[in-house]
Amino acid sequence: MKTLLKAAAFAAASFTALPAVAEIDPVTLRLAHVVNEQDGFHAAAMKFQELVSERSAGAITVEIFPNATLGDERTLLEGMQIGTVDMGVITNGPVSNFLEDMAVFELPFLFPSPEAAYSVLDGEIGQELLGRLEEVNLKGLAYAERGFRNLTNSKRPVSTPADLDGLRIRVMENPVYIDTFRELGADAIPMAWTEALTAMQQGTIDGQENPVGVVYSFKLNETQTNMTMTRHTYAPAIFVMGMPKWNQLSEEAQDIISDAAQEAAEYERALNAELEGEQLEALKASGMAVIEDADLSAFSAAVQPVYEKYGKKFGDYLPRIQDALK
Repeated sequence: MKTLLKAAAFAAASFTALPAVAEIDPVTLRLAHVVNEQDGFHAAAMKFQELVSERSAGAITVEIFPNATLGDERTLLEGMQIGTVDMGVITNGPVSNFLEDMAVFELPFLFPSPEAAYSVLDGEIGQELLGRLEEVNLKGLAYAERGFRNLTNSKRPVSTPADLDGLRIRVMENPVYIDTFRELGADAIPMAWTEALTAMQQGTIDGQENPVGVVYSFKLNETQTNMTMTRHTYAPAIFVMGMPKWNQLSEEAQDIISDAAQEAAEYERALNAELEGEQLEALKASGMAVIEDADLSAFSAAVQPVYEKYGKKFGDYLPRIQDALK
């Protein structure tokens, strides 16, 4: 009933747009992601599916493929480039393997808050980088989020960088993440998320780093007994489409998809904020030890070599972001 009322309200408010909507050729979009149906990515995908159907009067259908059923994130992006996958919600780290400057957002301790990150992502700098994805045959649509990342492990509590010494920590296949954790003293092991889940169960890695929502939705507390609220990196996620599919769409369809992606991204951000507190309490109740008073100044100092190495690698993006955050 709620959906019907929303559809009616939209139709009433957009009567002049109906002829254009009627002209949209029917199309089905295959949207993939690598996480499960309890994750924020899936909630974002479902909101996008709902908005696109509503605003195209059913002409645009979105089929959602969760759980890496169409491949890991790198495979999905490669599929988008050649047209075998239409679109996805993809973590920023793998995207930066295709457009290196995207990794500037994930420099450690760059953003002090979610609101600060949103101001940059939705502003001139973030939109410029979204546009540049066309250089690698991808269409950036909007920034959802993976969120602020925290450290978990199965060995011991971590309060200082020294506590990380020798721990085998899975990181995304991204040089900024790899170097960040090596500077912190960990044995940083890059691997796809699907492989990491098995590696944690088998004990071939000791830990990983991800936002609270991922720890909760994947029940990592079953293998990871400790979590440290490092909030070391803010990780965007991107609604992204392959240019082969984007170029097949009419301008009206493109507008609907772009607007729906932005709205779905903002919906997912708000959902993450709402859920994080209760998810953290549930993890504590399950027996997971959560350290909320780690020496973050020591962590921040330890990763300064990452800024020295990458500060100029991203052209003028880092100083522009730092100026925007003042």
